[in-house]
Amino acid sequence: MNVELISYTPEPDKICAAAALGCRSPKSSKELLKELNKQKIKNILRHTIKSGHLSVAEHASFTFSISGVSRVLTHQLVRHRIASYSQQSQRYVRMDKPTFVTPPSIEHNKENLTEYIKFIEFAWSTYNDLLKRGVPPEDARFVLPNGTTTNITVTMNARELLHFFELRCCMRAQWEIRQMALMMLEKVKKVAPIMFENAGPPCNNCPEPDFPCEIRNNAKFDKTAKKAESMKI
Repeated sequence: MNVELISYTPEPDKICAAAALGCRSPKSSKELLKELNKQKIKNILRHTIKSGHLSVAEHASFTFSISGVSRVLTHQLVRHRIASYSQQSQRYVRMDKPTFVTPPSIEHNKENLTEYIKFIEFAWSTYNDLLKRGVPPEDARFVLPNGTTTNITVTMNARELLHFFELRCCMRAQWEIRQMALMMLEKVKKVAPIMFENAGPPCNNCPEPDFPCEIRNNAKFDKTAKKAESMKI
């Protein structure tokens, strides 16, 4: 898996802070930008986000190049509708050679891995045979497994990213998309440290306390430690 932040709104924290300040100021956001320093940006964004006024976070957007992930992951990813996606097409890109993701539960068990690889080899052998028989790639791809890797470009605004990280950095999220979400969060924290300083799962106020969670069920973790542990890849 490779996750790269390839484009983003310049000075995203500052832009969103100016937008927030402009809601209660006679001055324009352009004028307010000149008055903002690091401490003022922190104060404004922390208060705004804590108050739940997240519309100002929509003024900053982030574009990621993501590769080496499975189609299982991207099927989950595109359920986040307030985003833009451009995914590698199996209609136009021939998948001649096996390229796939192996789940840890399979990879760490010799028998499981043997069966998995056997199926992968059969799937690709069938795919290539169909191509040789004149079947177009858009139809031959029907035999390819969900584990087939893909590339996708993703753009989200900061508000949607905050929601995305809340759901997908959680221990409840499927392992692959959770790993990707944590890598995305690491990238955006470098360019918008205030906006995303508390991004992640709401461990201190879990919306589903009855759902089995290996972090919550481990008595040695307090609430702060639970969130820290859940944020590890």
